[in-house]
Order: sequence, then structure tokens, then C-alpha cells
Amino acid sequence: MVLEIDSLAAGKKLTLLKNYLAEKKSVAVAFSGGVDSTFLLKIAHETLGENAVAVILSSPLIPRREIKAAEKFCADEKIKLICVDSDPFSIEGFPENTPERCYICKKAMFGKIISCAEKLGIENVCEGSNEDDTKDYRPGMKAVRELGILSPLLETHLSKNEIRFLSKQINLPTWNLPGFACLATRVQTGEEITLKKLHLVESCENLLYNMGCSQFRFRLHGNDFARIEVLPEDFSKVMEGRRDIISLCSEFGIKNVTLDLAGYRTGSMNRSV
Repeated sequence: MVLEIDSLAAGKKLTLLKNYLAEKKSVAVAFSGGVDSTFLLKIAHETLGENAVAVILSSPLIPRREIKAAEKFCADEKIKLICVDSDPFSIEGFPENTPERCYICKKAMFGKIISCAEKLGIENVCEGSNEDDTKDYRPGMKAVRELGILSPLLETHLSKNEIRFLSKQINLPTWNLPGFACLATRVQTGEEITLKKLHLVESCENLLYNMGCSQFRFRLHGNDFARIEVLPEDFSKVMEGRRDIISLCSEFGIKNVTLDLAGYRTGSMNRSV
């Protein structure tokens, strides 16, 4: 992965981030183990020490491999991690998967993190949105604003590539990690989200991950049609492993599986929203 970054500008933003966090005294970071939240947590812990903790929500919306990686990172870095069990299907309006689903879910999930932070006597909750996230459809940001959640990376105008660059500079293993997102985003808006669908998405994306695909999405359209997005250079890996994909999909009742020739791109499900 080649990162063309103005290192001086990125360094200045890093200083701004540290100053921003230092002013907050104590923070609970909504942690997923991804590029952004790992970088934010690392800098918060460097700045605030034990006054920075990580809170991760354990739910079927997050792949188990990501939760395990997040737990390992906190153990290695000696950062306090609180794992909160969360059932998205208990949230009214979540399974219906309307265009406001992300907002509804985020508000409930962040409410749990706020409650956790309050019990610990922590004043602020932070999340990892960055400058680039303003360029896509992000209904969940409405919940972030309403609840008073802080977005330090966004406030200091750090882009995704700058975060990757700075992560590499401080030897974070996540600097070149593919971008992941909540598994509910793989289900076409308006189609019901079920636990079975989330298990299928996670299982198929685990297959793509184990095939060595560097960036991928397994997207569901209806109850029997799936679309795979990977980078064009990984098309051959999918073709080589297609029998495993078809076999797994058949177990879940998916009759039609396609490889999207346009390749992986963020927000492709948002075109219909």
C-alpha cells in the first residue's frame, strides 16, 4: 500500500489531536479494532494513560475475528478494555433495515457505551470517524451529534490515508488493515436483517479473508442473491475458491452468487438510498 501524504501536515494534525485529547482529561473510546479506532485509542492512551479506556460492543454485527484482534491489541498495549454484550435485534426498528437503521442502531449502541463510561467516572466518549467519512452517506453521525459523542479524528481533520501514515510511523499493526464496517451494511436497505443473514455474511467474508483477498464485501440482495466485491487483482482468488463459496451459500439457501466486475468500492449499497 503506497501512501502519498504530506508528512509535515499530518504531523501537525497529530499534535492537534494530542492537545485535543489532553484537554478532555478522560475518555472512553468506542473501539472496533479497525484502522481509525485503533489509532485513536493508541494516541489517547499515550496522552491520558489510565484515563483512556476502550469499550467494545460484542454483537453479531462485528466479526469474531475483529473482536479477538481488538482484545489482543488491548492486552499487548496494557489498555483497559470493557466488553459489553449487545443484541441489535432488541432495538426497535433495527431488523426492518430502513434508511434510518444506522441512526437507530448507533443511538442505542452508543447509549450503552455512555452508560459504561458514566459508571467508570469517565467524562467523555469518543468514536473514530475521520474527515473522509463526511463524503459518504452516514446516518449514524446524526446519533453521534445528538448524544454528544466526540469525534477527535474528524475534529482535527485527519483523513484515512493520514491515519494510515501516522499509524505506520508508530508501528501499529493496523496501518494497512482493510476497511471494514458493520455487517448490517451488507444487507440491501429495505430487506429484513436476520441473524441467519449476518452469520452468512460473516462466514463468506471469512472465506474471502482466508483466500487472501485484501479488501472485500459479501452483499445480499433479497433472500437468494449475493454479490461479491473484491479488488480486481483478487478476482482470480475468488474464482479459485468459488466452489467453497457456492457450497457455503447453498447451505444458507442462496441460489445465485455473482462476482461484481466493477470491483470493491465503498458505499455501493448507498446508491439506492
